[in-house]
Amino acid sequence: MENTTVSFYFNLTMFMKIGYYHYAAFVFCLLLYSFIVFANLVIILVILQEKTLHEPMYVFIAFLSFNSLYGSTGFFPRFLMDLLSDTHLISRPACFTQIYVIYTYASYELTILGIMAYDRYVAVCHPLHYHRKMTHKTVFSLAAVAWVFPGFVLTACISLSARLPLCGNEIQKVFCANWNVVKLSCVTTAVNNIVGMLLSTATVFLPLFYVLYTYLRIVVVCWKKSAEFKRKVLQSCLPHIVSFVIYSITGFCDIALSRYNLEEINPFVAIILSLEFVVIPPVLNPLVYGLKLPEIRKHSLRILSRHKK
Repeated sequence: MENTTVSFYFNLTMFMKIGYYHYAAFVFCLLLYSFIVFANLVIILVILQEKTLHEPMYVFIAFLSFNSLYGSTGFFPRFLMDLLSDTHLISRPACFTQIYVIYTYASYELTILGIMAYDRYVAVCHPLHYHRKMTHKTVFSLAAVAWVFPGFVLTACISLSARLPLCGNEIQKVFCANWNVVKLSCVTTAVNNIVGMLLSTATVFLPLFYVLYTYLRIVVVCWKKSAEFKRKVLQSCLPHIVSFVIYSITGFCDIALSRYNLEEINPFVAIILSLEFVVIPPVLNPLVYGLKLPEIRKHSLRILSRHKK
């Protein structure tokens, strides 16, 4: 407990001094955030307005878009302010709030992709029982589990971190992250590490392995089917596979970066890697689903052309 630092603020130290280029960076990130909000809102509105899209697959896509808005709003406003500021101090309550929002966004992304994998598994492997199994009650029960369980788990995990006595206030990131706060602790963090590992297994690896398992079953079912059947399955499953792969890669980059010595990495590369999982999925998800699924693409273009007129 020696040299305990009691500070109401954390200092985000990964911001680079880029002179007047920070205005260009601000404009670019503002346009990026505007696109995320616009594109995901279009997907949500299309699915809400069109009764033909009130099917489980499209409802889950709307959940994914809503989660993109949630995660982006937890990151971008503060990040945009920091781009224009010379100091990058964030209060403890604001820091832990940002940790909660970004971490629940990350967990929700995986759990939603998990229930989407279950939906595709039932549609391909048990098509005759699809409407019996995927009722409205089932859909909202799965959605409730996908939203409530990660929120409860992460509340417990972050509460443990918030109680730690800290021997510093510098966070080597452009946003608050739980592991970076835990590393500042003046006392042993064995309990935090064990709880974090168990909760990571529950919220990250279980959905991850379940998605892989369901697609293995789908591949087995498609193996002996006709080329036309395989084409239809690929058309309906490809956007989900792309979203899953994108999120897995970006999430892995952030986890690997948090365990690496950042002083050995180019600062610009470190910033890009740390931003991937909060920027790339919210940008690409609406493009993937909007362009690859003909029903969403058709209705999206109709709504956009109507507003343009």
